[in-house]
Amino acid sequence: MQIVTDSGVDLRFPPEQMAEWNVHIVPLTVTLGGRSYREGVDIQPDEFYKLLAATDELPTTSQPSVGDFVQVYERLAATDPDILSIHMSSGLSGTLSSAQAAAQLVPEARVTHVDTKTLSAASGWQVAAAARALQASWPLERILALIARVGAAADSLYTLNDLTYLIHGGRISHLKGLIASVLRIKPVIGVEKEGGTYEQMGQARAFQGAVKKIADLIARQHAPDSALRMQVLHSHNPEGAQILRDLLDKRFDCHWLPMGTISLVLGAHTGPSMVGVAFAPAAAFEGIP
Repeated sequence: MQIVTDSGVDLRFPPEQMAEWNVHIVPLTVTLGGRSYREGVDIQPDEFYKLLAATDELPTTSQPSVGDFVQVYERLAATDPDILSIHMSSGLSGTLSSAQAAAQLVPEARVTHVDTKTLSAASGWQVAAAARALQASWPLERILALIARVGAAADSLYTLNDLTYLIHGGRISHLKGLIASVLRIKPVIGVEKEGGTYEQMGQARAFQGAVKKIADLIARQHAPDSALRMQVLHSHNPEGAQILRDLLDKRFDCHWLPMGTISLVLGAHTGPSMVGVAFAPAAAFEGIP
């Protein structure tokens, strides 16, 4: 069995590890300045944010086409027809829908689809757990149960200094109680688990206040000094990300995964000011190979 995912799922592992795990990433596309780029193929995050800073235009994004997935499924099925296709939330992207439609066109492939109901690092944790379990020869049913366990345990929170990009991308329509015209409000946004859509969890008048609000919201779920797996990611704001990490380090027993930039397609929707964290009880990952 091989694993297919998409570039909206952040997996911060070296290419050789991905190859060993048989994980194949189908890229989403970002368009800026009249040109379209496949994430991780035609453009990398640093290049994207340089282009973004040099233009007044706002970027747009698009999910992989059905044909993109057909090509991947056909290629993989030629060596192994069993494919586990794990994707960012169907509540935030049509990527899973494209993957499901493609599977109908590749009858030689036996594709099992998973909706992570989240995105970025929290989705990546589900893919990594599945890859490790698959490498340890777990059966599919046990792997699917593991993915569900990790998904239930993990949450994400993020904030940003500028709502312009969220409004432009239409994602702000998912948020309840947030008046888009009040641009000076710094929202704290999570992803609810039932539909996998954005949910406003709080707000602050200043960016650093919103960063502190993230820590406060985590403390509502987990007692001080709880052992938590955490991964701080940002769009193009390493200073803000470090502030968040330092704050969380003071309040919890953090088991850190590498800090870095999120998928640039996700960053196209948040703009360069976003910082966020995926978190879950460390105990939820016990027993994973």
